[in-house]
Amino acid sequence: MDKKNIIVKETDDGSKTFFVPSLDEHYHSVKGAYTESKHIYIDYGFNSFNLKKLSVLEIGFGTGLNTYLTAIEAEKREIKTDYTTLEKYPLSWSEINQLNEKPNDLYQTIHTSSWNHTIKLSPKFSLLKIQADYTKEIFNLPEANFDLVYFDAFAPEKQPNMWQEELFQRLYVIMKPNSRLTTYCVKGAIRRMMQRCGFEVKRLPGPPGGKRQILCAIKNE
Repeated sequence: MDKKNIIVKETDDGSKTFFVPSLDEHYHSVKGAYTESKHIYIDYGFNSFNLKKLSVLEIGFGTGLNTYLTAIEAEKREIKTDYTTLEKYPLSWSEINQLNEKPNDLYQTIHTSSWNHTIKLSPKFSLLKIQADYTKEIFNLPEANFDLVYFDAFAPEKQPNMWQEELFQRLYVIMKPNSRLTTYCVKGAIRRMMQRCGFEVKRLPGPPGGKRQILCAIKNE
């Protein structure tokens, strides 16, 4: 992915995101970056569990917004969270800092902490950022290891290699029983593909002012 000339865009809820001209794609919904992330990955992901310990896998670290919101929620709800995120093309802090009008120590630490090493960011939140190609690294992750997956890659029509069926078959293997995956993408082909992989797939209400629906894929066994 060519990150050159990425453009800062303000979204409808006042939060900012990036537009990537080479992909003709935004990192988040223009209807609201913060609103979208919180709704899909926190409200219908992290907060759907009533556990004292969670293992989370994020596909697509991007601007780090999902990581940041999860770290805050983990401390708030006192849930010990082991968070693993994959990103092939990390943005620099100087690029990310364009999104922030006010300094934020936690957000900066998330971005400036070392890659490929587990970092304890708070008493309840540990972060492992892996700089790697998801389509290959997914096969190196341990089986039955994750309670929750945030699938936040660019859209299938922009990065079809990220949405291959064999990769979702592998996701199913590395997820624990009674785990779930959440994503913004509701395309019929993606929904049916997840079902073929063994997931129970549900369409849920989308974020306020944004997409009408989102997807939740559940591994029941």
